Amino acid sequence: MTAPASESGSIVVGAALIGFVLTMIVAVAAVGAAVGAYTKAAGAADAAALAAAPVTFRPFGARGSPTHEAALFAAANGARLVSCVCPVDRSWRRRTVAVTVERSVIILGIGMARIHATSRATFDPGALVDP
Repeated sequence: MTAPASESGSIVVGAALIGFVLTMIVAVAAVGAAVGAYTKAAGAADAAALAAAPVTFRPFGARGSPTHEAALFAAANGARLVSCVCPVDRSWRRRTVAVTVERSVIILGIGMARIHATSRATFDPGALVDP
């Protein structure tokens, strides 16, 4: 015996609905993983930029260059420093540094992805002097 046409039609619709729901679950999980990785990368970039900015003026206890300091803070936050525009400037002028970091994440349905984030930080050495 075969199933009546209405039953076989509802089986097809049910299977299609289940497939659609599973696809949406995977898509939402992938977007969530990417957003989470970007949020963590952005935090790492912020930390790296904030650490590097004052070192362009004076080491303040740092053991390396501004780029080295940015790399340390990026790594401490689970990211890798990609670039650091952090020139050493011993003048009393305000300066801004820019860093870019990357964080790797596995995204369902896509595989390994590299998420980049950039941050800037400004340091004003004049703010160190009492008015």
